[in-house]
Amino acid sequence: MVNLDAPILPWVGMGGINLYSHISDSYPLLASEGVKAYLLGKFLIRYEINDSVDLWFNLINGKLFKITALSKYVGTLFGKIRIGMHINEVLSIEPSFEYDDFEEVYCSSKGIYIETDPVSDTVLWISVFVKESEKQDFENGNW
Repeated sequence: MVNLDAPILPWVGMGGINLYSHISDSYPLLASEGVKAYLLGKFLIRYEINDSVDLWFNLINGKLFKITALSKYVGTLFGKIRIGMHINEVLSIEPSFEYDDFEEVYCSSKGIYIETDPVSDTVLWISVFVKESEKQDFENGNW
């Protein structure tokens, strides 16, 4: 079960789910009704859990490398940043976010991505990820 009001913790996790956990640890959750799976390339998979979170696993090593808070997630990042907030308010709370034109997300060196609605400039998703995701051999599972 996902704790939808748990804090979002960069480099750690959210919803009571920890980054680096093995896919087998999440089996009961992933096998539940309403969970959708999407293969990304050959070795990465994303599970969408009822509009609350996405869990992203590397299939080579079985580890959870990213968690994304979706529309039903009500927990906060840094105790203040939440889904639906305007990006200007986010930037006033946490100035480490910079817009990445290529990825079209706001990134922080603190281990967070924020995607916004292009029309309303409100937060759609907040993602935390493992530090190793920037390594060249990340997809090979060497982390």
